Amino acid sequence: MEDNDPSHSDYLVYVDESGDHSLEFINPRYPLFVLAFGVFQKCHYAQKVIPALSMLKIETFGHDLIILHEHEIRKRTGIFNKLNLRRSENLMRALSDAVAEIDVIFIPIVIDKRALKELGADPTHVYHLAMQLGLEKLYQFLRERDQHNDLTHVIFEARGRYEDLALELEFRRICDGHNSFQQRLPFEIFIADKKTNSVGLQLVDIAARPIGLSVLRPNQSNRAFAVLEKKIYQDDQGQCEPFVFPIKAKGPKVALEAQTPVG
Repeated sequence: MEDNDPSHSDYLVYVDESGDHSLEFINPRYPLFVLAFGVFQKCHYAQKVIPALSMLKIETFGHDLIILHEHEIRKRTGIFNKLNLRRSENLMRALSDAVAEIDVIFIPIVIDKRALKELGADPTHVYHLAMQLGLEKLYQFLRERDQHNDLTHVIFEARGRYEDLALELEFRRICDGHNSFQQRLPFEIFIADKKTNSVGLQLVDIAARPIGLSVLRPNQSNRAFAVLEKKIYQDDQGQCEPFVFPIKAKGPKVALEAQTPVG
């Protein structure tokens, strides 16, 4: 019997955001919306990334059930309120060191909501727009590695029943051909609750805001982005949208090549 199941690509993709997608009220202190795609090679993710973050949690809290959330760590709320300033700073430093050691490519879409609104884009859904731009760049990334004919799972964090249904509908519309390539994109969406304690979602959550701050305040010290910028995908096609910031990495281009599964 013929097997019609699609082959899976060698990559997993996790997506999280920084900022809100509203165009009705734009926070002047953070007028950006960032949607960050984190691309992991599956073998490396399972064998190196998950154990590294689990050990970091165990060393800090004594167990690995903690869910790392950038906002809570930065504001020292929830479980992170139990950390004194020194331990909190040590955690942030350890996270930066962990990200520096792992192989991951970030594909960030940074939208200036002020510029978008000035173009008369309202009521454009900023999240959905960023998702389309990100999926198109993800497709470019996979095509460069000859992985564009295999199925790639893209995991988003759940935000609420209505938002999740709208997100899935738009995702499928984009993948069905409503994109700049005007062709089907080989992606499958999965929406995960924060309580699943997904390592990939947590790492992308931690990365999204420093990327946004690197655009908003480029001259401000940004220790986290100093690590992240070496892992940002650099495509050969410059941004042409006047409301999207191109993020240029200063470090060497990370290969993150497909690998033969081990075992």
